[in-house]
Amino acid sequence: MVPNMNILSELIFIKARMSVMEGEIAELRSLNREQATQLEILNASHCRMEDLLSTNKDIRVAFSAFLLNPVGPTNVGPFDSTTTLVYKHVFLNIGEAYNPNTGIFTAPLKGAYVFRVFSKAIGHSGNSVTAGLFKNGRHMFSTHAHLSAGFYSSSNGATLPLEKGDTVSVRLYAGAWIFDNGEHHHSSFSGHLLFPL
Repeated sequence: MVPNMNILSELIFIKARMSVMEGEIAELRSLNREQATQLEILNASHCRMEDLLSTNKDIRVAFSAFLLNPVGPTNVGPFDSTTTLVYKHVFLNIGEAYNPNTGIFTAPLKGAYVFRVFSKAIGHSGNSVTAGLFKNGRHMFSTHAHLSAGFYSSSNGATLPLEKGDTVSVRLYAGAWIFDNGEHHHSSFSGHLLFPL
């Protein structure tokens, strides 16, 4: 019996088509393995991102403190040497990073922090209000004003990168003084975490 030519050509066509399909299946299997690896990487990244978001959501650091507790108007200083100012009247201390007993802010985590210092004084021919913000004992910026009479004030601020445990404080320079009124709170030190690094 002689094979039918149509059947032979169909078999050849089917064999060629199967060969093409086997190649496509091999390519799809390889692509599937690559995508599975990429999916594992994406899932791990997603889990890490969720962990970071959860951690950062709970991190809140902000404080605002005034020089004096509710008492009448008072001058602090002048001192013979540069002296750390202790802002005793704490208005806000989220995260408890500011210590009202020492006047020192201690960074609870690595991040970018914003600090502001407002200083007021009563004019006197021999004194000025000159206070500096210090990071780990190193001068960062100052507030300064001087008038021979009347009230005068000065302010300054900066965003600083801090490592966990870094300290920030305000110091009154030797010979300078600062004024506050416990009722109106003219002189203040404040800061907050802008974002973790």
